[in-house]
Amino acid sequence: MKSACIFVMTVCFCLLCTFSLKAEQAVKVEYLKTAGPMALPFSDAARVGNILFLSGEIGVDHKTMKVVPGGIKEETRQTMENIKTTLEKYGSSMDNVFKCTVMIADMKEWSLMNEVYVTYFKKDRLPARSAIGANGLALGAKVEIECLATTDK
Repeated sequence: MKSACIFVMTVCFCLLCTFSLKAEQAVKVEYLKTAGPMALPFSDAARVGNILFLSGEIGVDHKTMKVVPGGIKEETRQTMENIKTTLEKYGSSMDNVFKCTVMIADMKEWSLMNEVYVTYFKKDRLPARSAIGANGLALGAKVEIECLATTDK
């Protein structure tokens, strides 16, 4: 019995040392930000290993920094184009997106948003997704979408 206890304690000690060494190895986080006309208080994305965490995007024309006109479908299209541009800028693509979170100001417009959203992904590669009904979004936007994607870097 005593030798079994010593064996278990030795295994636990070895596991603890292994986990402690792993914890001490720093994980590099890259904060990726494009210089722009407005000093926004967040990064476009952060890369941890080969995972890209995109900030939420809204349907803003980045030249004017205004939400595009035309309603939820046009805003969703612009939002997805902004996401696509950010992914490509940092070494990824729409094919590498594996998770999205959609924030929508009016859940009654869900199906209209979805009509545009699904066109940006292959039918057999739709990302996992969460949705939140929002009381208000930046610049009065109707939709905001954030994504996670893998990179080859």
